[in-house]
Amino acid sequence: MKLINNTNTKRFNVNEQKLLIILHFYTMNWQSLYSAKRTGDRADKISNPDSVRTSFLRDYDRIIFSSAFRRLQNKTQVFPLPGAVFVHNRLTHSLEVASVGRSLGKAVGDAIAAKYNNEGEDFKEFYKYELPSVIAAACLSHDIGNPPFGHSGEDAIRTYFEELEGDNRKQIHDNLSANQLKDFEKFEGNANALRTLTNNFNEKEEGGYRLTYSTLASIVKYPSSSSEGFNKKTGLIATKKSGYFDSELALFEQMAATFHVPKIEGFQHVYARHPFVYLTEAADDICYRIIDMEDAHRLGIVSLATIKKLFYPFFDMETDYYNSAAYVEKKVEGLVDDNQKVQFIRAKWIGLMVEKLSGIFMEQEEALLAGKLEKDLLSCMPEEYKPLIDEINRYSVKYIYNYKSVVEIEIAGYNVIGGLLKEFVNAVLHPEKSKSGKIVQLISSQFPVDVKDGLLYNNIQSVVDFISGMTDLYAIDLYRKMTGISIPQLR
Repeated sequence: MKLINNTNTKRFNVNEQKLLIILHFYTMNWQSLYSAKRTGDRADKISNPDSVRTSFLRDYDRIIFSSAFRRLQNKTQVFPLPGAVFVHNRLTHSLEVASVGRSLGKAVGDAIAAKYNNEGEDFKEFYKYELPSVIAAACLSHDIGNPPFGHSGEDAIRTYFEELEGDNRKQIHDNLSANQLKDFEKFEGNANALRTLTNNFNEKEEGGYRLTYSTLASIVKYPSSSSEGFNKKTGLIATKKSGYFDSELALFEQMAATFHVPKIEGFQHVYARHPFVYLTEAADDICYRIIDMEDAHRLGIVSLATIKKLFYPFFDMETDYYNSAAYVEKKVEGLVDDNQKVQFIRAKWIGLMVEKLSGIFMEQEEALLAGKLEKDLLSCMPEEYKPLIDEINRYSVKYIYNYKSVVEIEIAGYNVIGGLLKEFVNAVLHPEKSKSGKIVQLISSQFPVDVKDGLLYNNIQSVVDFISGMTDLYAIDLYRKMTGISIPQLR
């Protein structure tokens, strides 16, 4: 596919120039899809003066040293925490996804740099050396907006606002726009990740973590507003969920303009995906399918024989000896410990998927740049792989995601998060009550609440920011203290 360069339009006649402008608007190109611009940057900001760490490496460092990232160590991935057998939490999962994302970024970046080797040194430098850092940083932060208790935490927030009754419901519905209301009724961890990374909350300096637009654009899996998202009937991957709240809408539109990401016709705030998102998503898709199995095996839920049955068939189709079923089986049988056997299968399968999906990314280049690829990379694999992936999904849902302890933690999440929201939102809506003032004092100063300013949307967002940022244990502890289940001690 030929790259479109606006500086070359002088070679064409007027009609051809108009056509190029139209194509440029609707077709993205690799030259314009990366930028070192950061949130909160001044207009006169000079380039990064650090000779050791590039702008994109600094993104990775800022995320990994952040308190929001550290808190992921006590947020449920699938199985309850903590336990006698150490399983993945959101932090270890994110680190592993970042490792896979770096490999995908390296494979794709090398391919793009090689294919377009006349595009200049900056272009080559980014794709060959910087894209891996961008994807790794995006993967590192992809779950940073998730509330406690896994996906049930998201459901608990949605359910609370959807089931509001009486005066509380009337106040919120009367004072919020339709899109603002959907931010809560359709609360989404992906949208909250963008907010967590870019909002300065109660600090004076703008831009939050001040990450590059490239990294931020790579985490927005569903570039749709809350009111237009959660609509699978469109057939668009963008509207499967949502990617930004009303408060971050202007920022995302600025990012989209920077990268020439087109708006989807017929919608107000729905855009095509930035192509880098597919790599972040692929890394996550690869990891959770095999690593959730590995955790389940360590907990005695899934047998080694089952893992072999589910993952060995992927190697049956390989002609390269080191990816062949014969080689994998030989290496596995040479190991003694069953956990080591599962780890080897995991390593080989991840390596195989990185190879396959990076190749598919390049095969889908035209659709990606046109913003027309409406499925994830794993779903783009040849038809013979589809029943294999479907069987992994089916087995995981039936035997892992509906395992008793997993369901128990989901129910706990509903009760704890629902209970906290009831107390804090009620305090914001009814500040005249004596109890309300005490409750508001419990909210960290990082999340400003001013019941006198009349900005109800901002105040409720601060409550949701506070609760969604909690660890599992902190949420449980605060809930117990506020409900009198446990009595706080002076300290």
